[in-house]
Amino acid sequence: MALAPIGTPHSYGGEANLHESQSAVSWGAIIAGAFAAASISLILVALGSGLGLASVSPWAGAGSSGTTIGVMTLIWFIVMQWLSSGVGGYMAGRLRTKWAGIHTDEAFFRDTAHGFLAWALATVLTVGLLASAATSAIGTGVQAAASVGAGAVQGAVNAAGPAMAGGYDIDALFRRAQPDAASSSGDAQAEAGRIIANGISSGDVPEADRAYLAQMVAARAGISAADARGRVDTAITRAREAADQAKAAADSARKVASTISIFTALSMLVGAFIASAAAAFGGRLRDE
Repeated sequence: MALAPIGTPHSYGGEANLHESQSAVSWGAIIAGAFAAASISLILVALGSGLGLASVSPWAGAGSSGTTIGVMTLIWFIVMQWLSSGVGGYMAGRLRTKWAGIHTDEAFFRDTAHGFLAWALATVLTVGLLASAATSAIGTGVQAAASVGAGAVQGAVNAAGPAMAGGYDIDALFRRAQPDAASSSGDAQAEAGRIIANGISSGDVPEADRAYLAQMVAARAGISAADARGRVDTAITRAREAADQAKAAADSARKVASTISIFTALSMLVGAFIASAAAAFGGRLRDE
């Protein structure tokens, strides 16, 4: 009985040795799929930017609202991630070199792995290509959202007046028993701004500061003490409302940033799954 030459894949052992000597990773197919996915991502980013700019208008009452634009951006990012991942994964699976004598389950695993690697490489490429454009914009938006949360109260205080605790303490140190009506209007307004700002930042304006402000307004404006106290209370109420609005805006920005981050992560995970599934589908068509 004739024996098959050593190294020919006629026997099981020879076939195993042949496959073990070769890598199961086809980097050519992975790189091709990754470049295809990255290119589609860039095209969709440009298209989405154009549609977004077309929906914005500087005229009041025209164009889409900020909420609508935010939702559209999120949906477009999901569509971009899934479409590019599907195409890149399919190409990685379909272009991979066909292996002879490999079990179906092993071929399925290798195809899905190739799709995942293509998605990962495409993600890195896309981030690198958009580092000076979209990535910078996203980073700026996240940084702005964080800075809004950190400086919300400070911004509201600045709207009420120069929020300088040191300036307020100095004013309190040299405060007259009776406000000087002859002092300049700018100095009086600056001191009043510091008093209100200090009160808003600490929670409320103390009664002693309210009384002093009322005396200052009465002396400067030439009105009764009751009218001056009414003006002071109104100014403090408006300053507190401004602070509350700033806090609400900061909280809203925080929620939006959190939602975008969560949906971005979920869409990327689904994109990785789509790339793997598309590669397995492409590999099955390749084998057929």
